Amino acid sequence: MWLLFFLVACSAAVLSCALLCRAAVAAARATPGPAPRPAPETVPDAAAARRGPGPGLTLYEMAYLSGGPHRLADVVLVLMAQQRRLLLADTGWATVVDPVGKDAVERAALTAIGPEGQCRIPAIRDALVGDDAVRQVADRLVTDGLAVPAAVRPGVGSAVRLVQGAALLVLLSAAASYWMAPAGADTGLLPAWFSLPLILTLGTWAVARFELHPYSDWATTAGERQLPGVSHSPAAPATPASLVTLALRGPAALTDPALRAALHSSGA
Repeated sequence: MWLLFFLVACSAAVLSCALLCRAAVAAARATPGPAPRPAPETVPDAAAARRGPGPGLTLYEMAYLSGGPHRLADVVLVLMAQQRRLLLADTGWATVVDPVGKDAVERAALTAIGPEGQCRIPAIRDALVGDDAVRQVADRLVTDGLAVPAAVRPGVGSAVRLVQGAALLVLLSAAASYWMAPAGADTGLLPAWFSLPLILTLGTWAVARFELHPYSDWATTAGERQLPGVSHSPAAPATPASLVTLALRGPAALTDPALRAALHSSGA
């Protein structure tokens, strides 16, 4: 019986490590070299109002690089809520107060809410993922070499999580082999056998940690370097610190309990 568990552990270890190597190579080949970003003063006024502390990065771009289109959707909803142009209820509903969008992404969010003026936040997120305004943000970042192209996603971050899961599976398989071994059976060699797939997964994980960290399904290495650290980068005058924190860390980092409840109750 232990041999069956051993084969399962080895298969999971080899497959996950191979997928991680493939994801790393694909990302390296498909990501173009970084192009020069425009200086902050050359960004149009509509985008400048949403610029974050990163050089040349708008708030929307920071959100996309940190968490993809769903994070970008959360940022635009919270931005409009803080300006009293949307109401975000803790039940996960968004209600329009001012139906005039100040940029293409805001107009896309209002279109996603619909003419009735009220919609569930998950439906707004899903609609924004496929909207042209969000795709333009993504395409611009991919062209600049800051975002991972869609062709190579899921990226290194997902592959690393698979390797971590495979390492856990190896440990569980080893424990199951011990537990199901017949009474009096010689189990002295089991640690040596199961150490092989465990060394493979942990070794691959360690290499990825050293060579590829921080992992991201959205930002390239160049994109990660563009993202500011919340702890030491103040927000621009037109960008509240809470929006920068949301863009970089997600809804859990919001200090406003009402906004945090609205996004979490809707599945963020």
